[in-house]
Amino acid sequence: MELTLNNGIRMPALGFGVFQTPPDETIGAVQTALEAGYRHIDTAAAYGNEREVGEALRRSGLDRGDVFIETKVWISDFGYDQTLHAFDKSAGKLGVDTLDLFILHQALPSRFDLTIDAYKALETLLADGRVRAIGVSNFMSDHLAALLEHSGVVPAVNQIEVHPYFAQRDVQDADAAAGILTQAWSPIGGITAYREGGANALQDPTIARIGAAHGKTPAQVMLRWHLQQGRSAIPKSVRPDRIRENYTVFDFALTEAELAAIDALDTGIRRGPEPNQITLETYGREIPEA
Repeated sequence: MELTLNNGIRMPALGFGVFQTPPDETIGAVQTALEAGYRHIDTAAAYGNEREVGEALRRSGLDRGDVFIETKVWISDFGYDQTLHAFDKSAGKLGVDTLDLFILHQALPSRFDLTIDAYKALETLLADGRVRAIGVSNFMSDHLAALLEHSGVVPAVNQIEVHPYFAQRDVQDADAAAGILTQAWSPIGGITAYREGGANALQDPTIARIGAAHGKTPAQVMLRWHLQQGRSAIPKSVRPDRIRENYTVFDFALTEAELAAIDALDTGIRRGPEPNQITLETYGREIPEA
């Protein structure tokens, strides 16, 4: 299943994420994902495992053009020249000449001038053919509006926290209005399982009931919910059985009533960092050279 981005590029709707996957586990996890059928890998400079993602791609034997590679620029590398160099660092670690999707990992509200300069560098990389599509991550509606005032290219993707307990409908609506694809991180609510306070979406009785009706797991139900509502989703795991399970979501469909029941689970409670509180002082970190 593929989605068409706003510049005509086709992207596999279901990707494999490696957020918080230790480098020494990344190669095996990505290899398993590729063997299971994933053809979209999502990583980031700040994850510290781009090099291992690249090694897994080389070991897979797959042609470069067969795998959609997405990675992100961390806020410490915002600024026009710095972001151009961030591409060199990421591409070098991944061992590729081009990236399929290159996005800003966060907005930097306290220095939005640097955010704009970073995005202008993405536009240059796009124009030069070094990336096939550009986008953003964790941008709220006001961040998007401010960015669009100063940019010539509408982001292809906005990757945000979306799961049944936190759907961010306002941001999804802003994305849709601008022609931006919403991509879900923590799509099966994994972030709800280890943050203090709040129920685990993977143990939700409504989702479990829907899964039982289809002979599917709660994770599979949630991924199907994303896909049927037109989102990209990037589940992560290091367990081979879960990696394969999360890809087995193309052989069933949820009813409109089931989709609505999952929509009704939204609590409005964010589990990830508050995007407006991202600063260089609190979240800055050096991104090593390639």
